[in-house]
Amino acid sequence: MLPAYVPNPVAAIFGGGTPIDLGRKAGDGRRILGDGKTYRGLLAGVFSGLLVGFAEIVCSGAGLPGWLPVPTVTTILSLALGALLGDIAKSFFKRRLGKERGEKWFLADQYDLVFGSLLLLALLSPGWFIAYITLPVLVAILIITPILHRAANIIGYSLGVKDVPW
Repeated sequence: MLPAYVPNPVAAIFGGGTPIDLGRKAGDGRRILGDGKTYRGLLAGVFSGLLVGFAEIVCSGAGLPGWLPVPTVTTILSLALGALLGDIAKSFFKRRLGKERGEKWFLADQYDLVFGSLLLLALLSPGWFIAYITLPVLVAILIITPILHRAANIIGYSLGVKDVPW
């Protein structure tokens, strides 16, 4: 799950610039996503997730051959991109509910990356998903995620990257 956990904080650190929604509003008059979701953050986040995934392969002793099989790249990309797509989807629904950027949304704030990454993983790498996302692994993910989420947000707030510590 590291390729899924790393992209959100990296997107917050390196984000900024052009928002993904280009400032447009939905039919309800609210921004589609808001200024917090940018192309630079999306690219930096996905890139960081890929780097972490490749580093895991190297550290596992499997090495990093001159090429990686497509399923391996697809798996890592699914986790990294899926995490950010989950966050983007949450922002869309947050705006529809009238919630402001940075406003707490219990459970959705903690599990958006899990939902997005596992959904994309199941769609793009179903064999890997079935083999490795077992019930004990899923339970561990559900327990560890809010702890990591809180810790990352406190660190981000302390560094001035986030406006709120949640």
